Amino acid sequence: MQDLHALVVEDDPDISSALVETLEGAGFRVTSAPDGRAAVGIAASDPPDLVTLDLTLPHMDGIEVCRRIRETSDCYIVIVSARSDEVDKLIGLEVGADDFVLKPFSPRELRARVAALFRRPRSGAATEEPAAQAPHVPSPARPADEPSTISCGAGLVINSARREVQVDGTIVDLTRIEYDVLEYLATHLSRVCTREEMVLAIWSSALTHDHHLVDVHVANLRGKLRRHSAATWIHTIRGIGYRMDREDDPRERRAGGGPFLVAHFDSEDWAKGLDF
Repeated sequence: MQDLHALVVEDDPDISSALVETLEGAGFRVTSAPDGRAAVGIAASDPPDLVTLDLTLPHMDGIEVCRRIRETSDCYIVIVSARSDEVDKLIGLEVGADDFVLKPFSPRELRARVAALFRRPRSGAATEEPAAQAPHVPSPARPADEPSTISCGAGLVINSARREVQVDGTIVDLTRIEYDVLEYLATHLSRVCTREEMVLAIWSSALTHDHHLVDVHVANLRGKLRRHSAATWIHTIRGIGYRMDREDDPRERRAGGGPFLVAHFDSEDWAKGLDF
C-alpha cells in the first residue's frame, strides 16, 4: 500500500485519539496537531494526503487552517466538527474542504467517506504515480469510451484527460470538486441532473446526505465561470437539480414536454435561502 499521510487537527485528546485510531486502521500514517498553527506547520513540512480538521482550535481557527493548507496543497480535507450550523458547513466548503462530518462521528462512516474521496481522481503529483501503485479509475462523471474534450459552446471547453477547463482559451482555476461537478453536467448536456444523482456520482457515497453540497459547489463554479464570460451554461431546475445547455444552442428549452422559464442566478444564491 502507498504511504498515505493523514493529519489529524483536533485539540480534544480523546477525539484526536479516536481519529488517529480510525485512520491508522484504514492504513494511513497519522500525525496529529493540537492547534491550528501547528497544523499549518506540519502540513508545510510533511505534506498530508488527507486532513481531518476541527473548526474550533487554539491559535488559529479551522477555517483559516483550511484556507492556508489549500493555498499550497490539493490534499483531501474533511471537517470533523460539532458546529452544525449550515453557515459553518458552507464556509468550510467554500474555502476548500471536501466534506463535513458532524461530531460525535461514527468511525465506520468516517472511513467510508474517506474511501469515497480517494476513489475520485486526484490532480497534481498523484496522477503521475506508477500505475501499479495508483490504478487508473475513470471518473464517475465520464464513461471511459467518451471523448476527452467536451465543447459546451460560447468558448467553454473541458479537457477530461487533463482535467482542465478553458473559456476562450483561458484556463479557469477550479477546485477538484468544482471540476467534477462541471464535468458531470457537461457529459449530461440538456438533461436535468438531480442533486441526489450528482451526490452519488461525484462523492461516490450514499452516506453524503447533504444535497446542499451540490448547491454550494455549483454556486462557486458559476461565479468562477462568470469571471471569464457573461455566458450562462448551468441552469437551476428548482426543487430538482441542474441542467447544462450549450450556450449557443438556439433551440427552445423544454422540460417534461412543456415550456419553462430559466432563472439566471448569481453565485451567492445559496446564501439567500432559495430552494435550489
